[in-house]
Amino acid sequence: MFAYDARVLASKVSVVLGRKAVVLSSCFMNILYLHGFRSSPQSMKARLMAAHFETTEHRFVCPQLPASPAHAIELARELIEDRGDPSKDWALIGSSLGGYYATFLAEKFGCRAAVLNPAVFPANDLASYVGELTLYHSNDSFEWKADYLHELEALRVEEITQPARYFLLAATGDEVLDWQMMRDHYAGAEQLIIQGSDHAISEFDRYVKRVADFCIE
Repeated sequence: MFAYDARVLASKVSVVLGRKAVVLSSCFMNILYLHGFRSSPQSMKARLMAAHFETTEHRFVCPQLPASPAHAIELARELIEDRGDPSKDWALIGSSLGGYYATFLAEKFGCRAAVLNPAVFPANDLASYVGELTLYHSNDSFEWKADYLHELEALRVEEITQPARYFLLAATGDEVLDWQMMRDHYAGAEQLIIQGSDHAISEFDRYVKRVADFCIE
């Protein structure tokens, strides 16, 4: 799997194979992108965000997340705690299940989070997927274990505490998750509700700058 790391002094996105992204230079803002279930840094939204931040002074990191929610959070925490003040120097972007992770981390660290068609309470939604699965962007397989549902529950945020640090991008045409649950869960946050579209937000290129601007405000 690939991990993106857009560096301050580089003119391209650095691709790191088989491990988390490593950064050698300092920068103004750190952006951590958390992809969704069965997804990867090769997803359309991750690649668009990486391309955008490649042209800026900000650092963009998008690791391949482990299947285990606990391990995914551990990896994210290691990245965040490795550099700067989490509440001031970091912003998160989370898509689908990654939005659920981003919400947990934003509550823990006090950083900003842009959530894109986020899963609100995914343990029930993902119970039927227990077993051997394949990633969307490769032929790599992984096991989604029943224990992971308990790990998801341990990350549950019943109510966000500081709505001003969240930006919700949700589509009424999401065929996977309930956009109204998203709207209600992030009540008081800045919200952009797309009429129609889909779970992937296929026209996401229209919203890249809006998401990026929120992260670096």
